[in-house]
Amino acid sequence: MGSKSKSNSKKSNTKWILKIICGSMIICGSISLLSDVLLKKVNILVAFIILIFIIFTGIISDIIGVAVTAANEIPFHAMASKKVKGAKIAIKLIKNADKTSSICNDVVGDVCGIVSGSIGVYIASKVHLLFPGLNTYVINTLIGVVIGAFTIGGKSIGKNLAINRSNEILFKVCKIIYIFLKRIDKNVKYTRKL
Repeated sequence: MGSKSKSNSKKSNTKWILKIICGSMIICGSISLLSDVLLKKVNILVAFIILIFIIFTGIISDIIGVAVTAANEIPFHAMASKKVKGAKIAIKLIKNADKTSSICNDVVGDVCGIVSGSIGVYIASKVHLLFPGLNTYVINTLIGVVIGAFTIGGKSIGKNLAINRSNEILFKVCKIIYIFLKRIDKNVKYTRKL
């Protein structure tokens, strides 16, 4: 029996890894293509706004991934018994913390990192066109440093916050998910068992 469960677990993990790889390729390709199309039609200010949004998305996603991993399941069971909206979703996310954090931290976080880098290259080329006298290497380096500092600094602050206030963050996220799911399908009651 033990060898069968181990074999099933390995198959499940392999399927999950393949899904993550395929999903990452599709998401990364789609976002890169979309950002390239959008960036061709915008000025440098809008490109900066898109860049900030992408960096912020990566940081928020990282916070959610860490919060799910660090959260305590017990308080959510108490909330679920009182039919608190979003509590059952939180329990499901905590029970699948490895997969949730993989999606949030690895897939979304890494895709945002790649896209922010390509936006940085685009901004650098625009700056060079506006100020041809400036050194291209200096522009590229400065923009790379700014993107890196904001991404790493934001994720560092976010991780600390996520560890110290994991349950609170997860509960807020699950309430948003609950509202979103309710709007998609008003006939489904998400307070039931997921």
